[in-house]
Amino acid sequence: MKLSVIIVNYNVKHFLEQCLISVLRAARHCETEIFVVDNDSVDGSCLMVKEKFPTIKLIENKKNYGFSYANNQAIRQSIGEYILLLNPDTIIEEKTLKLITDFMDNMPDAGALGVKMIDGKGKFLPESKRGLPTPDVAFYKIFGLSKIFPKSKKFGQYHLTYLDNSEINKVSVLSGACMLVRKSVLDKIGLLDETFFMYGEDIDLSYRITLAGNNNYYFPDTTIIHYKGESTKKASANYVIVFYKAMIIFAKKHFTSQRVRLFSFLINLAIYLVATLSILYRFAKKIVTPIIDFIIIFSGLLIITNIYEHYALGFQFKLEKIILLYIIYSLIWILSFIFSGAYDKPLKISNLFKGIGFGTLFVLIFFALLPADLRFSRFIIFLATTWNLLLIPLIRFLLHFTGRNTFKVVLPSEKRVAIVGQKEECLNLVKILNNNNPKIKVTAFVNPLLDEDNNFFIGSFDKLEEIVSINKIDEIIFSINNFSTQQIINTMLNLQNKNIDYKIASADGFSVIGSNSINRSGELYNININSITNTENKRKKRTLDFITSLIFILFFPILVFFVKNKYKMLINLFSVLIAKKTFVGYSVDKNENVFLPKIKKGIFSPLNLYNNEKITSDIEQHINVLYAKDYKILTDITIIWKSWQMIGKY
Repeated sequence: MKLSVIIVNYNVKHFLEQCLISVLRAARHCETEIFVVDNDSVDGSCLMVKEKFPTIKLIENKKNYGFSYANNQAIRQSIGEYILLLNPDTIIEEKTLKLITDFMDNMPDAGALGVKMIDGKGKFLPESKRGLPTPDVAFYKIFGLSKIFPKSKKFGQYHLTYLDNSEINKVSVLSGACMLVRKSVLDKIGLLDETFFMYGEDIDLSYRITLAGNNNYYFPDTTIIHYKGESTKKASANYVIVFYKAMIIFAKKHFTSQRVRLFSFLINLAIYLVATLSILYRFAKKIVTPIIDFIIIFSGLLIITNIYEHYALGFQFKLEKIILLYIIYSLIWILSFIFSGAYDKPLKISNLFKGIGFGTLFVLIFFALLPADLRFSRFIIFLATTWNLLLIPLIRFLLHFTGRNTFKVVLPSEKRVAIVGQKEECLNLVKILNNNNPKIKVTAFVNPLLDEDNNFFIGSFDKLEEIVSINKIDEIIFSINNFSTQQIINTMLNLQNKNIDYKIASADGFSVIGSNSINRSGELYNININSITNTENKRKKRTLDFITSLIFILFFPILVFFVKNKYKMLINLFSVLIAKKTFVGYSVDKNENVFLPKIKKGIFSPLNLYNNEKITSDIEQHINVLYAKDYKILTDITIIWKSWQMIGKY
């Protein structure tokens, strides 16, 4: 056997499926066995592999033992002359396996090889080639000198940015996302070090290969897509901590004690620095918009009150009396914004207007409950509402044009999409896109064949660059059934300067995947119509839970006469109030079903609508799936209304 491909998977079913399709296509040109090692995924990955790829050797772990352990499991069973470690969020070209094994055959000094990787926009990924992270290299990376002087051989060592991305070179470190290793070298130096749970194992393996007298090669004659970040979010503080701690493990293993102390100091400094900055940055991102809104609302109330005092006869106010009152008014509007989705990213202006409207209503209710000496004039509240309606959306629009994602607003303009595929596939994809994002406008259908006679298509694939330019396309979706991955990757490379997003439709047409940034998880369009985990639905559900539990708690002295277990009722109500439970969840024994998106444990379930009916396990599962896939808040209200007397039973 020439090659053993090993893919370690963790909860990225849709990406794994397309990865396997690309590997199987490439395996036609190279004698290959394929392993998938699943680290206890809960998204149905194993079932998908069994049903769609029965020839692939699947290893199902009942616990996540880490990346190194999982790879070693398959390596021990493999019989290939070469071992290819491959991430599940990658897509390789049809020629990739043949080219990389041929290169290794012709280079007896080569112990391992890595290829050119691009992200979902066609941009080169610098981790395709790296230098050894010695203390000085780590220092240049941590403190940004490698970015400031990328072409310097001294400062650019971490990602070897001074080397040409299109030329074959010997390098110190290869990426475990796609790393071909000679099996005889592994027999000599040992398998992956299982001390590394995730990250750092590829650096350790690369270094041990060079210590054994072999070379690591960067081989750019084939290119793969690496969506990067599907199993973990690369920009998170947690990633930084895990990655840098792996670097300390590497240093302790390979460096002298003096260098280890220096390296550990730098790494720990980086961990605390980056983690602190990350926490502060995330906190600032969350509160900056509410703070801006608070300043606008509060200052508006003061300005309007000052003006009103000059024009309203007999009206006088004392600043010390109204200052606290206006703070409360402002906070009521801010809370209304929160529950109306005015801080969702990106912002829907309709949610902002909704928040202003509800905020005004609650402010008026609060105003009516105040003592007479604190109720100045409702007209001030109405003027403040007008101020908010005019100024807050205007400020949000101005902030939108700063280009920061924190202030991004959904503008009326639509994303213009071109679909490249056969007619039936195009029509199916239109349905999926409409279900997921009504702001997407399919502008062009492109024929994968060189046939321009069909009036359904705007043109054929060989005219794609012209179609993109003329129709101002923002995103291209490819049907993987009609194209080789090499064609898709070549297209991405040719159009990489046009700032286009790319997606690839699955073979069965039920999902579309892609990634727009190396620091962001890939986007997934699928057949979920109105998922319960949709941001707006989560907010609606939480709002209903909060208000309903609060009402039940306030009327508890009356409700106790209608409920059997009063103590359990009170526990359930407070559990819902503080978001530990929800009023309506899945039926208890189905909450761990791998096909259902995770939600909090419910007091009731959709089964409460069918109290007098005999329900089989299959029907019960179907009811849960329908509830999750097409969530309606009215369903929750109906279930609560019908079942509230049993609130102390569960």
